[in-house]
Amino acid sequence: MRLLPLFPLNLVAFPGEKLNLHIFEPRYRELVRDCLTEGHTFGIPPYLDNAVQELGTEMRLLSVEKTHAGGEMDIRTEAIGIFRVEKFFRQAPGKLYAAGQVEDVVQDEEADLDLRAAIAGQVRQLYEALGLRKLLLQLDPAFRIFDVAHHIGLSTEQEYQLLGTTAEVERQEIVREHLERLLPAVLEAERLKERVRLNGHFKHLLPPQF
Repeated sequence: MRLLPLFPLNLVAFPGEKLNLHIFEPRYRELVRDCLTEGHTFGIPPYLDNAVQELGTEMRLLSVEKTHAGGEMDIRTEAIGIFRVEKFFRQAPGKLYAAGQVEDVVQDEEADLDLRAAIAGQVRQLYEALGLRKLLLQLDPAFRIFDVAHHIGLSTEQEYQLLGTTAEVERQEIVREHLERLLPAVLEAERLKERVRLNGHFKHLLPPQF
């Protein structure tokens, strides 16, 4: 177990994700300064249902892009792992910011290749329907669920469920089921939009042969 500075936020960060943050509260400006001077990492436990959750994502500070005149900062970070908060402290000893005694959560990263192929097809359908060509081009053939989880219509609560799932195959199953429910609704909505768009236009229709 180790003590980790904590920065609760109303979001879920996934391992491998790059996250840009604007830091304005004095306590978190202090946290960033400590990360810079002492080489600390820090944790983002999601703040959901008016409570700090027990699972969170460890973040590495990559750079401070800008320090504003009032002391606010724009920072770049990278998510490097998942932890469980065993004991939460509203303030770390002698600090303004929160901290927690944490344990690392070990992940089983082995994917099911057939499931990955099926999900890739579903994601492609979704991105094409929504016009997200750029995301489609960025989809790595060996993608992990964490790589696409922010782009498939999950709620923050569903993203937190994924964060707490320690096996990639289980995450694949969750996402496949989610996309099986989501895709028909998205495709129908796009079909209706197209019908509305064409309403009033001259239509080139082939009459039936009888």
